[in-house]
Amino acid sequence: MAQKTVVLGVTACIGAYKACYIVRGLQKAGLRVRVVMTEHATELVGPKTFEALTHEPVLVGMFDPETEDSIPHITLANEADLMIIAPCTANTLAKLANGIADDLLTSAALAMHCPMLIAPAANVHMYEDPSTQANLATVRERGWTIIEGGEGYLACGDEGYGRLAEPDAIVAAALEILEVQPDLAGTKVLITAGPTREAIDPVRFITNYSSGKTGYALAEAARDRGAHVTLVAGPTALEDPTGMDVVHVTSAQEMFNACEAVFPSTDIAIFSAAVSDARPKIVADHKLKKGIDDAALTTIELVENPDILATLAAEKLGQVVIGYAAETNDVIANARKKLEKKHADLIVANEVSPHKGFGTENNKLIFVTEKGEEEAPEASKAKLANVVLDKALTLLLEKRS
Repeated sequence: MAQKTVVLGVTACIGAYKACYIVRGLQKAGLRVRVVMTEHATELVGPKTFEALTHEPVLVGMFDPETEDSIPHITLANEADLMIIAPCTANTLAKLANGIADDLLTSAALAMHCPMLIAPAANVHMYEDPSTQANLATVRERGWTIIEGGEGYLACGDEGYGRLAEPDAIVAAALEILEVQPDLAGTKVLITAGPTREAIDPVRFITNYSSGKTGYALAEAARDRGAHVTLVAGPTALEDPTGMDVVHVTSAQEMFNACEAVFPSTDIAIFSAAVSDARPKIVADHKLKKGIDDAALTTIELVENPDILATLAAEKLGQVVIGYAAETNDVIANARKKLEKKHADLIVANEVSPHKGFGTENNKLIFVTEKGEEEAPEASKAKLANVVLDKALTLLLEKRS
């Protein structure tokens, strides 16, 4: 199937930076993106940013010297399978509703003979003004799709409706219009998250500092990319993500049992949980007391827990198996040992420190495979989740080729 093209119009709203995420989301679905901007929009986000993302020239003026095309608005209209305007200011919306074409963006919109998707954004009073609402009604009557934003705190300081819809919602609407499936559609993904707890007695346990944020970010990103996700989560303070199967466990043995049940039908398994290596051999049936149970309190005999990653990786039949390695020293060397010992396809390594790893919002990862190492710059766990999924999908396609 020929690659589809989306023309993305960007107007002068403070939310224009979010258009960068829209571009990325569309590209992840395999779409070509052309960007056209209003002149004032370039004061908020530079055209070079979009050129770097799309590897295409960004068009601004009707007679832009960077293009030899004498009728760029017609060329754009002929190339487009969908036009998105996001953010769309109240001013641009008014032009669109009334057929005014006084710049390249509105001229291209008037020339379009493909579906149109509009994501308006404005100050709450401008947004709720009767003229803006009438313009929205007008373009709806033409069959255009409107993705309205939510209510909340606006950049101007006011509160109310007018915020630009989230990029993921805009991308999802675009894919639905184009009947394009996300890149992980039809794929089953198993993800583990959080710590495990190994009971000592009814009130004490062995655990670690894992917050579960990495695993939950992976699960949400995989869901958003169309995968059927099973999240096996140890005890965390995080809310259950929607749109997936969530299995709550406490101990390493419970996590192993839950993963073992799902793994055979899984395409990609990502073991990001911080699983306790050992558990008390004997679990007291009462709270251990000083002066009464001193021996049990001061000497706890441990037995090894099942190695979830190694056991399931040894049973893989075409699945991509990814493990995480949180290390305090010799990060790459320890990750490579883990890769070989556990028979994983990829180890995602990170250094644990007060500002990285457990409980933080950002992370810095190193990908270790048989072919070598690759470092990902420090970024949010949500952003890194998609980087990990990109790696997983590449490995899956290699196995199936």
